[in-house]
Amino acid sequence: MSADNIEKLYQNYGILADAKDDIAKHEKEYLEILAAVKGSDKEKRLASQFIAKFFNSFPNLADQAIEAQFDLCEDDDVAIRKQAIKDLPIMCKNNREHTTRIADILAQLLQSEDATEINVVTNSLVTILKTDPKGTLSGLFSQIHQSTDSEVPNEVVRERCIKFLATKVKQLGREVIDKDCEDIIIAEGKKILQDSVAEELEHIMDLLIWSKLGKTPAGKKELTQLIAALAFTPEDWHPEDPEYIDRLIQCTQHALPLFTAQVESTQFVNIFCDHVLGRWKDIAATSGENDLKLELLKIFAEVTEHCGEIENAEDKIKTTYDMLLNYLPEAPVEKEEEKAAKTENDENKPEDTKSAAPSLQFSHVECALFALHSLCRKAPDALGADAARIKSLRLRLQYTARLTQGYIKKLKEVTQGKKGEDANTEENKLKLVALKTTSNINTLIRDIFRTPPSFKSKVQLSFQSKKAEKEATHSIEAEEVDKQTSGSKRHRPITFDNRDQKESPEKRPRSGDRNLKMYTPPSGKYSSRLNNSGRFSGSNYGRGRGGYGRRDFRNNGAPFKRRNNL
Repeated sequence: MSADNIEKLYQNYGILADAKDDIAKHEKEYLEILAAVKGSDKEKRLASQFIAKFFNSFPNLADQAIEAQFDLCEDDDVAIRKQAIKDLPIMCKNNREHTTRIADILAQLLQSEDATEINVVTNSLVTILKTDPKGTLSGLFSQIHQSTDSEVPNEVVRERCIKFLATKVKQLGREVIDKDCEDIIIAEGKKILQDSVAEELEHIMDLLIWSKLGKTPAGKKELTQLIAALAFTPEDWHPEDPEYIDRLIQCTQHALPLFTAQVESTQFVNIFCDHVLGRWKDIAATSGENDLKLELLKIFAEVTEHCGEIENAEDKIKTTYDMLLNYLPEAPVEKEEEKAAKTENDENKPEDTKSAAPSLQFSHVECALFALHSLCRKAPDALGADAARIKSLRLRLQYTARLTQGYIKKLKEVTQGKKGEDANTEENKLKLVALKTTSNINTLIRDIFRTPPSFKSKVQLSFQSKKAEKEATHSIEAEEVDKQTSGSKRHRPITFDNRDQKESPEKRPRSGDRNLKMYTPPSGKYSSRLNNSGRFSGSNYGRGRGGYGRRDFRNNGAPFKRRNNL
């Protein structure tokens, strides 16, 4: 019986192929082909190809034909599903009114667990995106929102649709994606941002920056404002909770490449100075690659570079000053005779028995000092206005400089003259970053010791260097330098005089030139304050949704939603 049905299918195909201009008279044969989707596996594969081939000739049977093809996309046999998926783009090649509906179904098919099937779905989506980008985008975004708003959200579909858009749209470029399509991407992308997890935020921001928004100062400013609203909400701020800190870090990292002389970072500087630094002790202390405070300091230092005019600059400088003191050791109080004797004794002692210097978190000091230096450019007289405060700061900085210059000497001794493979070792690269860090600290300190304090020197933060992309994830501390460098005699303390010392300003590359390494959350996604979907439940970062809903519509009999009204 099956052989007869297959023969009949070929006969119907021959009739339709030969009919040419009179093909509309052969509805009966086309209906028999549509009915074959209920037949054997071979009948289904043939039916898929024949339905698509003659689809344009029977517009009055279009809905019935599309439904028949969708039935094949739900088949238990993966080979049949892939054949039907491969044939779907043919059905909207010359019938754009069906593109959105077919794109919607293809988007749902991305939830498959079969890698080869996902590849076929992706190729079909790319095909219809090339022929009708506007209709395809409408279908994809519609499915993204449906996956969010339904009673049982399908996070897999949403996640894969967003990833598809972020990669394929940019690959196809502006030859395919015209201005109307960009408008759709921008409007829908903004909606998705309001309810996004970290990975989605990254993909959507890449897409929006690629769009015309990322090409003009006005567009970049709009993007930074969107990010700021996601990063921080005054009425919902709990710095003791690492998830809130992680949200601020991740969002601000996406804003950094957008800041220029025309796109100021003032809004983010205000967030840090008014709400973060003042509660610095409330932020959970962590270490290693998940050092939240160091990540915050790095970002704060970078955002201060493009800060415009700020209100209450003196208060913000004082807040930054107070935070900096957490990382500057107090100078020991010693009489000059004791100090001289101690120095002489230390120089005559073996290296491992010399007086221990206090621990210095060089990476933290560099960032905090850089931020203070940058903000003081907005109000150069603010730091020196309080004589007691500047005196206290200079005492700590002078002691810090003594310690720092000792490490600079050690680092120069172990890094100079290395060539070839020795110069390219991970250990040597880390030492070069440490040398850059400590040199930056010295340069910034010298500015503060001028009379009056000057803030004209330009330095490039050590972790912004391309050579430091990997090494910058580490915190440079005094003990680490001690372990990696050979011992040497205590270096004579540096002294500061009142003469202006000309510093060679280093050109600071745009933030966009830096290979931005995303901060790794301490425990997966935003954990304890998350709803079941993995989304942050704060007011502006995610409204909260149900579970993942990882259901395969074929394996458990739950069909995908058909969009007949599109």
